Amino acid sequence: MSASQSINTQAAARAARERAHQTSRRDLLGEGEFLEALSWEQRRSERSGRWLLLALIHLNGPEWKDAGSRPATLLAQSLPPLVRGTDTAGWYTTDQTLGVILTELRDPAAGDAQASIDPRLKEALGAAASTETAQHARVTYHIYPEGAGDQGDPVFRRENAPGPSQVARILKRSMDIVGSALALTVLSPLLLVLALAVKLTSKGPFLYRQKRVGENGRTFTFLKIRSMFHNNDPGLHRDYVTRMIEGQDVAQSDGLRTGVYKVVNDPRVTAVGRFLRRTSLDELPQFFNVLMGDMSLVGPRPALPYEFELYSAWHRRRVMGIKPGLTGMWQVYGRGRTNFEEGIRLDLRYLDRWSLWLDLKLLFKTPGAVIFGAGAY
Repeated sequence: MSASQSINTQAAARAARERAHQTSRRDLLGEGEFLEALSWEQRRSERSGRWLLLALIHLNGPEWKDAGSRPATLLAQSLPPLVRGTDTAGWYTTDQTLGVILTELRDPAAGDAQASIDPRLKEALGAAASTETAQHARVTYHIYPEGAGDQGDPVFRRENAPGPSQVARILKRSMDIVGSALALTVLSPLLLVLALAVKLTSKGPFLYRQKRVGENGRTFTFLKIRSMFHNNDPGLHRDYVTRMIEGQDVAQSDGLRTGVYKVVNDPRVTAVGRFLRRTSLDELPQFFNVLMGDMSLVGPRPALPYEFELYSAWHRRRVMGIKPGLTGMWQVYGRGRTNFEEGIRLDLRYLDRWSLWLDLKLLFKTPGAVIFGAGAY
């Protein structure tokens, strides 16, 4: 290294240290707070349609392992003053990986943002550590929502964000087992009557089996009482769902109400099936799905595979990290009166606010929504 290069490097190091000791508008966030902020910014990106850039500094080598070491401390102190007021800096993984979230980027600007932040991060690395130590640090860049989805960039998967505790999950599963077993025991005589009614009025099996997309994109066999004629063509519903997800006007009228977001007067549905659908009795076999662990009593409804393929990144979050439910926010507060995007937002609100108390509240409200609510077809 020449004398001029050495002087320039020392000057850059002094400047970075001075910035590190200045009072920052923001502190470096801990891992939990940073992942929570990342999760929040992902949700905002999903709604706004603008991208975010996540820069990760991976600290490899013995010099970086101790967060209290001088290089790690200097680097951590240097980050907040380097980023914009709308950006966030913190520990993506405590003592191992530092992160910077750059938000509100338009598609073409993502490369510009990386070109802008990259030299500043490398300057901070050079100022915080020796050349050899700095070489052991690696910077990676990740774009969202391009990296979203079930097969996307793992740094954006929701399991990285704080979620329900293990105890809460165990309690939820226990409630599912007890509730579904009790419901099947009490409702078994009714299921026998409905089976007889379906078999006597139309050809085909009593149960309708269908592939659905469940937790984290996993498919399972979904059970319903058959309400349609056997071997019907799914093209009508596929076309309707496609137009609805694409944002086309698909609201219908049932003669009494307008703005219904369901296929009204579906010719594939039998006379008994119409009664089953209006009363939601066709959903009763899903207690078996709950008992087997594919579903929960409360959660977002499982998606059809062809529906899931049409989802945007933010739509897919409704099936990530939680089991689909027999009932949920969309069913209690929306039903067929709510359009697709409003329904998705209701499901995402459930994910963001989930608690055992919320599950109990929705379970108690479900019978009233079934009996008095509009929108079941």
